[in-house]
Amino acid sequence: MAKKNVAAIVKIQIEAGKASPAPPVGTALGPHGIAIMDFVKAYNAATESQAGTVVPTEITIYEDRTFDFILKTPPTPVLIRQKAGIAKAASNPGTETAATISDADVEEIAKIKMPDLNANDLEAAKQQVRGTARSMGIATS
Repeated sequence: MAKKNVAAIVKIQIEAGKASPAPPVGTALGPHGIAIMDFVKAYNAATESQAGTVVPTEITIYEDRTFDFILKTPPTPVLIRQKAGIAKAASNPGTETAATISDADVEEIAKIKMPDLNANDLEAAKQQVRGTARSMGIATS
């Protein structure tokens, strides 16, 4: 089988199991001429177990208007907010603390994010998660 030529790579973040042809999916994929409903059905089926979480997706669109997609891990701020049990981060992160998460929570988030981080080991990944939490006004203990 001949190798397919890639026409475009589209990256979007959609809530798991809730993709629809409406924006942002329709506006991102429509110009490339792929069947949007085929993507929506495949994405919702692949992410139904992660319902309620935002899942970034990298969609590779080929010249023959077929596509493949890769699911990434949820964004670090989303995981941190879930662990902290808050809806949004602090308004003034440098002076205000919105919540506190434990070192065990930081390690768990780092293990989840490890495939998508550019960290060499778990300790470096934990430092990246702590930095994200600090920038959100969430303390780590």
